[in-house]
Amino acid sequence: MIDTQLRIVLAEDSVILREGMVELLTARGCAVVATAGTAPELVTAVTEHRPDVAVVDIRMPPTHTDEGIRAAVEIRATMPEVGILVFSQHVETAWAARLLADGAAGIGYLLKERVARTSELVDALHRVATGGTALDPEIVNGLMRGGRRSLVESLTAREREVLELMAQGHSNRSIAGLLVVSERAVEKHVAAVFTKFDLPATEADNRRVKAVLAYLAETGA
Repeated sequence: MIDTQLRIVLAEDSVILREGMVELLTARGCAVVATAGTAPELVTAVTEHRPDVAVVDIRMPPTHTDEGIRAAVEIRATMPEVGILVFSQHVETAWAARLLADGAAGIGYLLKERVARTSELVDALHRVATGGTALDPEIVNGLMRGGRRSLVESLTAREREVLELMAQGHSNRSIAGLLVVSERAVEKHVAAVFTKFDLPATEADNRRVKAVLAYLAETGA
């Protein structure tokens, strides 16, 4: 169990769901420093509290379309040190691509059904807070199905599996455990992905993030 207490701002317009999430997160050792029912309230709360992570519902008042994602993009642009974990009732790949357009580090996107799985939610929050990526498998699948397939088609079935798990935020060790292969085998698959995606090693670049973004580019978003 992770001992570090996370400071969270939670945006959800449903009072019942919001209060339930606060109870769940508090019980798991997180500190919900503020809650918000609208996108402007969210931006104000994040600006005031500078949390580790902002948890954001995509559809918020008044139109319940993209207010949440627009607020998340604004927070991302003005306070990049704040992790963003958005959640939605449905797989909405265009909005996922929009949020991830400027980089996948410190970004998460989960379906609301995952919220009930408290351990998955808290794990995703910690991952995002430390600059990692936490993408719901259904979101990744949706991104992989969309748009042009040129880069995707260059991958073997195993390389696709590895990249999908990378996109969900798993480390090489975690991927090895999930696929029941050696960590060295995973490293070889990851290296093959980098080569096929034309991602040479540099001192500064995070090729894992770029590989995920390459998938997003395949959506045409």
